[in-house]
Amino acid sequence: MNSDNFRLPARRLATVATAAALTAAPLFLSARPAHATGGHGHASAAVLRAGLDVSLLHRTADVPLTLSLNEVRAPGDADRTALSARLDGVNQGRPFSVLRADVASAGATATDERAEGSVRLANARLHVPGLPLLSLVEVGTVTARATCAAGKEPEAEANVLGAVTVLGRRTTLTAGGPTEVRVPGVGEVRVDLAEHRTTSGTAAATALRLKVSVNPLRLNVAEVTGTVTLAEASCETPAGQETTPGEAPASSEAAVPAPEKSTEAPAPRAEPQGTRSNLAETGGRPATPYIAGGALALLLLGGGAVTVARRRRG
Repeated sequence: MNSDNFRLPARRLATVATAAALTAAPLFLSARPAHATGGHGHASAAVLRAGLDVSLLHRTADVPLTLSLNEVRAPGDADRTALSARLDGVNQGRPFSVLRADVASAGATATDERAEGSVRLANARLHVPGLPLLSLVEVGTVTARATCAAGKEPEAEANVLGAVTVLGRRTTLTAGGPTEVRVPGVGEVRVDLAEHRTTSGTAAATALRLKVSVNPLRLNVAEVTGTVTLAEASCETPAGQETTPGEAPASSEAAVPAPEKSTEAPAPRAEPQGTRSNLAETGGRPATPYIAGGALALLLLGGGAVTVARRRRG
């Protein structure tokens, strides 16, 4: 009686163990771990960026002037050709023009493969408080571009084309160093031309950087100092993507042509004993040995249960 009651569960246990092992293996083998996707790159661009300190007559106050024109971050674009500002105590509280241009566009794009910032400026006239009629600088065409593509070296370039006038004086700019322009009774401007820099993962370009120190003595303004940047662009290379299991990573080497198929049936080859197969080449997964071990343990457990049942029957 007892042996009959025990034999039936033992057989069921063996059957269940075997079925569980056979069912678990395909489930484990079909599972694919999640993979991380690459992040987008970053890019930014600005037509104008200014940080100026404006001192009023008799040093009654120092008023900061911080502004930007067409400053965008990826994804984004802007095309605004005029910028005005308003400062307490300057120009009787009325707005004054800072920049006017025929073209003043900035754009920034970023994907998981490429990031780029670009600026284009044409026929631009820049003013500072206290100099309503005299332009701080006038330029023809100014461009800046920074490009960061995955798997490539970042690139940056900036160009200033056409005539450049600083404080009413036509000026020739050189890439070898800054150009300084001094006008008696007005002030001085230091101009740095076409700066660009790159690293292994970033790029930045600036067409014109002006260091300003002027004494207008107009519109209740005694002195204006600070920096102004025209056409600025930067980017950061997107992060790389991980390949999913079973996918071969991209290689720069030329693909090896597949051997021609033979019409003769290949002779069977026995794999030498002791040879370890490469799981990446055979399509196996790192978890395969553990799955096989678990299945074997379950089979042994079922076989042991059957053996015990037979002994008790005897």
